[in-house]
Formats: sequence, structure tokens, C-alpha cells
Amino acid sequence: MRATAAVLLVLCLLAISHAWDCQTVVDIYNLMQIDAGLGQVVATNTSQIPFYLVGDKWIPLPGSLRHITIGPAGIWGVNSGNIIFKYVAGNWQQYAIGVKQVDAGGAEFIVGANMDNTPFCVKSSAIVGIMGQDTHYHGTRLPGSVKYLSCGHFGCWAVNNNDEIFLMSNVNKDTCQNKGWSHIDGKLSMIEVATDGSVFGVTSDGQVYTRDGITASKPEGTGWSIVPMYMPMTHVTYDLGRLWVVSKSGVTMVCKR
Repeated sequence: MRATAAVLLVLCLLAISHAWDCQTVVDIYNLMQIDAGLGQVVATNTSQIPFYLVGDKWIPLPGSLRHITIGPAGIWGVNSGNIIFKYVAGNWQQYAIGVKQVDAGGAEFIVGANMDNTPFCVKSSAIVGIMGQDTHYHGTRLPGSVKYLSCGHFGCWAVNNNDEIFLMSNVNKDTCQNKGWSHIDGKLSMIEVATDGSVFGVTSDGQVYTRDGITASKPEGTGWSIVPMYMPMTHVTYDLGRLWVVSKSGVTMVCKR
């Protein structure tokens, strides 16, 4: 009996040590999307006001955006007219049109999805100087059809309209060359890759999952683990040990473990 009790105690302690401690972010409301990378956090609310987190203060950025991203490639956003912009010296510079989602988490390159779900990649040298760029320039077309994609240290992850999950490893930042998509088990409605390669996603019913076992030699990882939440979520991002989640009701939480 004592041995059994000791085993149960150890298992309970392990469960507690791997649990996430989530706190509500009380100084910003009605977020619809959030993104973190390189120690920085940006977000947009339901009024399409973009924000940048400085310390514990959310500072409004100029303009109106329904999607924003931050990472090694800088700060990028998409407005309600499906125009993509890069944040340069305090202002938004237009880059291309017909885009619905963009991600700056790759190694100084960006990826995104066009309105027809065509994924694209823009190599690092093409995003350094964006002034005078052709507004129809969408970079290199990637194979497949996806509604949302995100890149990190070990590759790019994406989901399509059927919530199927895909991985594209070894994307070349200088050429956007790649080896195509590999199907990954599971279903997610959105997915985010952290700068360190961690992967998190949200299902259509609001459950949050993380991918286990991701390494340089095994970028696809080994399986999914649920991250328990007490309300349905719609968006998630992770950076430097902090998991940021936005609920379907607009509540934002930051979680640590």
C-alpha cells in the first residue's frame, strides 16, 4: 500500500510540474489574434487596432489590421482589404495585395496564404528593402492549398480548409526552395510555430494542443498533447516560455509552466 501511495504521489507531482499556470491579461480586451516572437508580442483586437507590448503596457500602433505577426523577418500585418504591410520606422509600408494571412517567424523570410489559399514564401533578400515593390508581388508560390501557415526553427507548419495538418521542413531562406508538404496526424483550425521550433495549435472546438518531441533530426515530432483550458480558445502563440491564448469570447491569457 505504501509503495502504491508513493507511486501515485510521484505521478501527481509530475502532472503538477507539467501543468500550465494561466493568468488573465486584464489590461487589454477583445483581442482576436496575437503573435509572439524574439521576446516581442503584437496583437489585434476586434476593432482591428494593432498593439505592441512594451513591458506590461499595450501600446497602440498606427493603422488598422485584422492580422499581425512578429519574428526574425520583422513586423508584418494584413488589413481588411487583404493588403500586406511591413512596419518600417514607425509606419506601415504596403507590400502586396490579395493576402489573408502572413507569418514572420521564419529565418528572416516570410510566408503566408493568399485569398485563394495559395501558400507563398518571400525570400529574405526580397523583404529587406520593400519600397517601390510591385504590389502584386506574392513571392514564390508553394505547393498545396492552406488557410494558415507558420514557420520556425525546424520548418513551416500549415492547416488547410479541412483542418488537416502539414509540415514543410528545410525551407531555404535565400531561395524558398523546399521538399514539399508532409501530412501530420491530427486536426487543427490554426497553428503557430515559435522561434525555438515549438508548435501549438487550436482545434475548431477551441481545444489547445502542443506537438511533442520536435528536434532538428525529427522536425515532425512524436505526437500531440492537450493543453487544458477552462474555456474554448481561438488563437494561440508561444515564445520564451510564455503561451499566449485568446478565447472565443475575447479573453486573453498568458500561461507558464
